[in-house]
Amino acid sequence: MYESYTRQALPEKHYRELLGTALCVFNSNNAFVIENILRVSDSYIWYELVDKESGKLKSALRENICKDGNYEIASTFEELVEMRNRIIHSFQITDVDNKQKLATKTKVNQGNKQFVIDENYLMEFIRKNDKLSELLHDFRGY
Repeated sequence: MYESYTRQALPEKHYRELLGTALCVFNSNNAFVIENILRVSDSYIWYELVDKESGKLKSALRENICKDGNYEIASTFEELVEMRNRIIHSFQITDVDNKQKLATKTKVNQGNKQFVIDENYLMEFIRKNDKLSELLHDFRGY
């Protein structure tokens, strides 16, 4: 598929909508994690947390939110960071159905297995972000 603003081959519109939604919900949750850290600790500065890569927020999250036993928030966030990294560090392919999609691979210590980032992966990522959002809302007291 092509668009008027690029000559690059692109995935189908629905796939790109899911991909955009996936990135938006993750970014929203990333900011929500920062908000919750700042709510319970005065040891951090918003500007510094916003500049951190998401994976580098894990320690602040564990030190502040998990201290009250909220391990599910940290484990869900860590899983989402890994899934998001697979999306961000993906490469475009023409899949067996002759459509443009993204593919990625597991890390070296996980076997270097390649896989297609299909609609199911993106929907699972979106649903897990919904779960994290609910956990963060519950933590905040809403």
